[in-house]
Amino acid sequence: MRVDVVTAAHSAYANFLPATWLSLNAQTHTAWRWLVQCDGKGTAVRNALIACGASDDSRVQIAANGTQEGPAVTRNVALGRSSAALIQNLDADDELEPTALAALAQALENHPAAGYAAGPARDLLSSGALVDFPLPLEPGRLQRGALVDAWITTSDDYRVPVHPAGVMWRRDLLLALGGWSAMSDMEDTGLLMAASALCEGVLIDTPTLRYRRHRAQRSKKSSGFVGGGGEQITLVRQRTALLRRGPSWRPALPPHSEDWDRASESPVPEQQPMQA
Repeated sequence: MRVDVVTAAHSAYANFLPATWLSLNAQTHTAWRWLVQCDGKGTAVRNALIACGASDDSRVQIAANGTQEGPAVTRNVALGRSSAALIQNLDADDELEPTALAALAQALENHPAAGYAAGPARDLLSSGALVDFPLPLEPGRLQRGALVDAWITTSDDYRVPVHPAGVMWRRDLLLALGGWSAMSDMEDTGLLMAASALCEGVLIDTPTLRYRRHRAQRSKKSSGFVGGGGEQITLVRQRTALLRRGPSWRPALPPHSEDWDRASESPVPEQQPMQA
């Protein structure tokens, strides 16, 4: 099955794209298409992809916003360009492990009721060293709401149970959720928590993402945005509580399957939300 890989790219990250491209080209699952959406005019991004040879691959398709709209809008524009049933997010400064697409696609095939699949992420340091981080959840089926319950947002600790930048999605679920959330620096977390509240997922124990640590990282920069932090987390908590009171999202499953019966279970009562 083909996977459409969605990347929002802007000029500050253009120098990382050759390594991102190499990680895609090394995938054991070769049925992929790379939808690069430039946030801005895209000159630096295009030049980087030409220089490394990525633009010569017919599977690589590049488009540009023309204006800078941020990662959520840019990913959603790329999502609108996609047509594959499976969508893999890949940030412009990150890399996929060689078996990532194969492992995540297989996990979704093995769990037809799951709307998304994720695996461990490893930090990629400037030295090239990779740092492993154990997941707080056991691999296998993720029950509806499991990631929401494991999301720590206390005043002295913040922790997302799985890295939201490396998730593989069923496209229909992304469309049902409206794509990436309109949030500052947590558009992927907002999406992942909404997905967890709406349906089950699957977690694998094989590393899938190399999360690059570098000085130009968006998450390390102060944007001057004063409405973030607690207010955004509160909004996500309120949204997930509402979604968990409703019916589960269900992918198109073969009739009379056990997964269909499980996907149609009654709504899951939410736990007491943590204070932001």
